[in-house]
Amino acid sequence: FGLFDAHGKYAYLISRFWSRLILAIGGVSLRVSGLNQIDPRRQYIFMVNHQSNLDIPVLFQSLPGFQLRWLAKKEILWVPFLGWAMWAARHIAVDRGDQNDALKGLRKAKERMAGGISIVFFPEGTRSSDGGLLPFKRGGFLLAVKTQTPIVPVPINGSGQILAKGDWRLRGGEIQVTVGMPVSVEDYRPGNLRALSARVRDLIAANLVQ
Repeated sequence: FGLFDAHGKYAYLISRFWSRLILAIGGVSLRVSGLNQIDPRRQYIFMVNHQSNLDIPVLFQSLPGFQLRWLAKKEILWVPFLGWAMWAARHIAVDRGDQNDALKGLRKAKERMAGGISIVFFPEGTRSSDGGLLPFKRGGFLLAVKTQTPIVPVPINGSGQILAKGDWRLRGGEIQVTVGMPVSVEDYRPGNLRALSARVRDLIAANLVQ
């Protein structure tokens, strides 16, 4: 489907089936709250804490009704099956060490949003090994301000215990996903992204279980 689908929407539906299968085989259940606070007919930028490789299939299942795309490391495209699926669904691969390439990634994200797609950012940039929040990077906040797209904080609890960083063994259990109230970016500009980042970070941190 990826060859004929400019926005990867059909491939994304297959990815949702794949993610449901992974969670079911691993004995992972989800408890999702707050979905009534967002409108599936509009687009958002979802900001999510990152504890595990399991966070991606968790989000596929936790945010039904949305077409989601990620910004990911370019190296992932070379991973068999996973990388091919990411290409087919038109997720956005960037070289994080190249600032120009990162800016190109934000432009691609803007193009995806024009096609009715919401973008997911893990603003920490990598997985936390102890569940605590790492410093946030600014790229997702810049995109939100430039496109005037509300940010939805989405804290995930429990994924790090079920699939720890550096491990591939699913332990089973429950993961809690809290969908926060959308944060308007109308009062923010590229020059005060630090204040926006701090606000979103505080909202995510307030719902993490340590």
